[in-house]
Amino acid sequence: MVTTENPATDIHDARSRLVMSALRLFAEKGYKAASTREICDAAGANISAIRYYFGDKAGLYRAAFTEPMGDLPCGSNVAEYADLPLRDVLGRFFSEFLEPFKRGAELGLVMKLHFREMIEPTGAWQQEIDAEIKPQHAALVSLLQAHLGLPDIDADLHRLAFAMIGMAVYFYVGQEVVSVISPQILTAPNAIDALAERLAGYAVAMVEGEAARRAGEC
Repeated sequence: MVTTENPATDIHDARSRLVMSALRLFAEKGYKAASTREICDAAGANISAIRYYFGDKAGLYRAAFTEPMGDLPCGSNVAEYADLPLRDVLGRFFSEFLEPFKRGAELGLVMKLHFREMIEPTGAWQQEIDAEIKPQHAALVSLLQAHLGLPDIDADLHRLAFAMIGMAVYFYVGQEVVSVISPQILTAPNAIDALAERLAGYAVAMVEGEAARRAGEC
């Protein structure tokens, strides 16, 4: 029996290997430090394949930044849960925000790359900000405004929202540090559930602290 190769499948596999190798190396090293030669070696591909499939290194980065995530959102849309008690809303928010840790190394790398982009921007992040981060932040700020009974949104509301989200973001950008100091925090689904619950509690305490601060200024 003669086995024939499928060129379309081979092309898809080669391209997919490049995307996944790029995802891993860009996430681990950043855009500048990860070389195209290193990515191609890891993918078992010729260096010319990057130009063929993606145009250049920047095109490969954009593919690695967007394609593996598919249609999964970056965190939760808190506006969908705004009618629930604050603790429940924040519990769902952090649970969904940390969900990629339960879905294997690939999505963990995607999120790590996304948050690396925040501190080492290449331009790919701007689209992510406009499409997901801005709406998510605006929904959280509106939720906090309603909970605190404020007539207007001010800078302190934005500070509070950024601080709350920042607690969860650290576990992506600081994943290696967490894994060395306290690896049990992220090693099992129930541990990640516990982390989400704790972060929700910390966030509620932050909101209560902000309410007390504002009351003291009255």
